[in-house]
Amino acid sequence: MTLSTFYFLVQQTMFYSIPLLIVAIGGMYSERSGVVNIALEGIMIIGAFVSLFFMNQMQSTMSGQTLLVLSMLVAIATGIILSFFHAYASINFKANQVISGTALNLFAPAFAIFTARMLNGVQQVTFLNTYRISEVPLLSKIPVLGDLLFKNTYITTYIGFIILAIATVVLYKTRFGLRLRACGEHPQAADSAGINVRKMRYIGVLISGALAGLGGLVLMVPVTTAFDGQVGGYGFLALAVLIFGQWRPGRILFAAFFFGLMKTISAAYTGIPFLLSLGIPSYLFKMTPYLATIIILTFTSKKSAAPKAAGEPYDPGKR
Repeated sequence: MTLSTFYFLVQQTMFYSIPLLIVAIGGMYSERSGVVNIALEGIMIIGAFVSLFFMNQMQSTMSGQTLLVLSMLVAIATGIILSFFHAYASINFKANQVISGTALNLFAPAFAIFTARMLNGVQQVTFLNTYRISEVPLLSKIPVLGDLLFKNTYITTYIGFIILAIATVVLYKTRFGLRLRACGEHPQAADSAGINVRKMRYIGVLISGALAGLGGLVLMVPVTTAFDGQVGGYGFLALAVLIFGQWRPGRILFAAFFFGLMKTISAAYTGIPFLLSLGIPSYLFKMTPYLATIIILTFTSKKSAAPKAAGEPYDPGKR
């Protein structure tokens, strides 16, 4: 493997890993509060659709990092709004959280395709990619790391690492993080200690929606210029990353990069001469991330330590 191929492989892995990292951390907030958010896939789709449509409409008047940041804010707001419906059904109505999330997953692609056709006449939302950073001043001169992290990159990569750092501090070093974890482990004990369990669960689900919406946009921008209402099962892969990462930010990082590498192999194997020379059928490469998900979860799910109250509606009368 040549050095240029190695750089290409790492950069492509970043493009696929960072969205997984962001969305899985979002799922972590929700499940740590006690609510399983199966709707990550649907929220990613709607977040990507609305923010990219905003980008499509605004790209004639602005471009570059300003438009990308505004689009990210739109994606976050969209994710919060959509996740509110899941939170309301799960917390107020005590609905089955899997069914509620699945309903949103079924709704999202249909809504995106129908709305795109109604507004544009076609189901795709196109945009101009003017967001790539060719090189970061000074930092791009660092040997090896400069070529890996600070050339031909996107601001979304650095935002992903910032979200990881914030999540690590919030979850383990703040009072809010302690309360959130208490609500996901033993909500009755948390309630008796004066913690508003419903409020904490709402916050957890809304944060997960914000990050899932953002993740949808972060996934699309580096790899395409046309969104067709699908994110390729990335929300479900993020759930696998969350489980494999044991609901802990540090482990989620490594899990995200592993699955990101598998996704890179499936999507960009034609740019890697070694893999191309093997003569393996293309459909096997495209199956790689999903086969890896099945195999890894088969061996690790028995040892997973999910929050004890995750998926259970909160009943104040239960002790």
